[in-house]
Amino acid sequence: MSKAKDKKETSLDNQVETNETQQTVEVQELSIGDRLKEELDQEKDKFLRLFAEFENYKKRTSKERIELFKTASKDVMISMLPVLDDFERALMHIEEDKEAEEMRKGVVLIYQKLLNTLEQKGLSKMEVQSGDVFDAEIHQAITQTPAPTDDLKGKIIDVLEKGYKLGDTVIRFPKVVIGQ
Repeated sequence: MSKAKDKKETSLDNQVETNETQQTVEVQELSIGDRLKEELDQEKDKFLRLFAEFENYKKRTSKERIELFKTASKDVMISMLPVLDDFERALMHIEEDKEAEEMRKGVVLIYQKLLNTLEQKGLSKMEVQSGDVFDAEIHQAITQTPAPTDDLKGKIIDVLEKGYKLGDTVIRFPKVVIGQ
């Protein structure tokens, strides 16, 4: 009986060992599968982050390129502003001289053509009038004078030089006199 009992115990021990071995193999297989799945998730996360970063880069460079094209002619526009100012001064003086009607028409024609060409390239006037509230962000105060009336204190009394924008960028701030 002892031999049969030993055989039974040996067979039970073998079964236990086999079960433990199978469980160990299954645990190893699961851990390998889990590990592979975890590595796949990490790689997928890296890929998505890299893709998002690349998309942001494309958007940023596209936006910068568009802004560069809009303001590429900034230097030319700035150098043309004194010419516009001179035309406006000439028009004011020609209007006073009634004998120079034909000359005034020619100067107005050239002025309008120049202004239209610059506007097509993105130049726009900043509309500032006497009586507007002074804003240091968009106006350049040249001097202060006593306000003729109390309601003009802190407001623009006179515009000495017009301001201009190129697209959304201010290339010359309007120069103004404010009341105190």
